[in-house]
Amino acid sequence: MYNKGKIDRDVKKMMDDKEKCSCCAAHAQTVSQAKSSMPTDKEISGISAFFKVLGDPTRIRLMCVLEKGELCVCDLAVALDMTKSAISHQLSGLRRAKLVKSRREGKNIYYSVDDDHVREVLTLAYTHIRHSEQDNSDKCDG
Repeated sequence: MYNKGKIDRDVKKMMDDKEKCSCCAAHAQTVSQAKSSMPTDKEISGISAFFKVLGDPTRIRLMCVLEKGELCVCDLAVALDMTKSAISHQLSGLRRAKLVKSRREGKNIYYSVDDDHVREVLTLAYTHIRHSEQDNSDKCDG
């Protein structure tokens, strides 16, 4: 993956190169640690794709509903006041990204959040947004 000797040379070059950074304090150890623990290009692409799928408000709404439990397309359409076709279209993207899973029961297909990791990411996002909103409202209270 990464060559420690090359990383150390890169960090030294960065510290010596005044045009790249005008700060007087070089954090060579932190830079070296960051470079050596950098995810692979494939992992970065996967993370980017994950957040790209979640970047759509309709998909976020679907995920919020599915967090409450397993539902069929008809139930999701009613919950979100959308057509079944539009729901199915969004679900296909969420399934490809492995954010939701499905199971068949007779003629019906039920959808749910794929696993606890997806729930955790959504919960962290909610917490972050609520925390940010609280910080902003505190600043406005003056």
